[in-house]
Amino acid sequence: MTLTTALALVGALLLLALALHGWWSTRRLRPRKATETPPVAERVEPALGATEAPLPLEAAVVLRTPLRRVARLDALIDAIVPLALEAPISGEMAISHLPPTRRAGSKPFYVEGLDTESGAWEAFAPGRRYGELQAGVQLASRSGALNEIEYSEFVQKVEAFAEAVGASADVPDMLEVVARSRELDALSSPLDAQLTVTLRSNAVAWSVGYVQQAAARLGFVAGPVPGRMVLPAAEEGAPPVLVLSVDPQAALADEPQAAAVRECVLTLDVPQTPESAEPFPAFHRAATTLADDLDATAIDDQGQPITLHAYAMIGQELQTLYRQLEALDLAAGSAAARRLFT
Repeated sequence: MTLTTALALVGALLLLALALHGWWSTRRLRPRKATETPPVAERVEPALGATEAPLPLEAAVVLRTPLRRVARLDALIDAIVPLALEAPISGEMAISHLPPTRRAGSKPFYVEGLDTESGAWEAFAPGRRYGELQAGVQLASRSGALNEIEYSEFVQKVEAFAEAVGASADVPDMLEVVARSRELDALSSPLDAQLTVTLRSNAVAWSVGYVQQAAARLGFVAGPVPGRMVLPAAEEGAPPVLVLSVDPQAALADEPQAAAVRECVLTLDVPQTPESAEPFPAFHRAATTLADDLDATAIDDQGQPITLHAYAMIGQELQTLYRQLEALDLAAGSAAARRLFT
């Protein structure tokens, strides 16, 4: 081999190495994508007598959660108005005269009847008869305590309903109800805990699909809101244990695999899940695993990295919080707690 040929070969190899380096550098700057994009299933009409075709994940999640019945009124968190009847009424009659919306300002209210056969308080249903009625408005929520204007709106709607069905309403005094609502709000507000951790990329951005793929390995499924995945509770119909969120604009992009995001947020709504379900260990495990899988740093709302010591301290504080909620008969995951902390 001549010197000229050797120099030409070395030059060619050098150019090839430079080209490969440029390709690799460009590739590293692109958002990380999921390794495989699930195919979009075509709609297939089931044949007569055939079993149902498998549903897409999003539809399966929606159907998994049944429609909830109206929660039974609770004197702890509701101002209750007894509605006395001279004779039982049908469920159809009660339903036809219900207010079009069951809210007074920002507070939900409920109307229910005592079934003459079962002897149970329930939301009105056709084909049933009710010998007693009652209505109640929630005293407090995350929007604050029930105020005078909201209570007045509730009373107006309840009295109109009572007149329509032939009932007499025994309405509690406004000042007493508002005082109770403020007391409940003052006691419960300091116990309202929502833990969040932001997972911020250490290097390259991610595609939405890449984040979803990492979360799916931990049991997360698509939620009803774009950009949100949820870790479902074991109890069907219960609120999710955890929520993982990315920028909804990126999730709604025409090509979400190409839309880059650099962070996602993991949330634990403490009062919504019972302590026995171990939601905080699940929160800790999801945060650390996702941080490793996504090459991200877990940071708090002040932008500071969350250490193992910080997780341990949070766990200890949660134990105190759980005991305080129980002392108020508002144990995390109970029906009253779930309604109050919404």
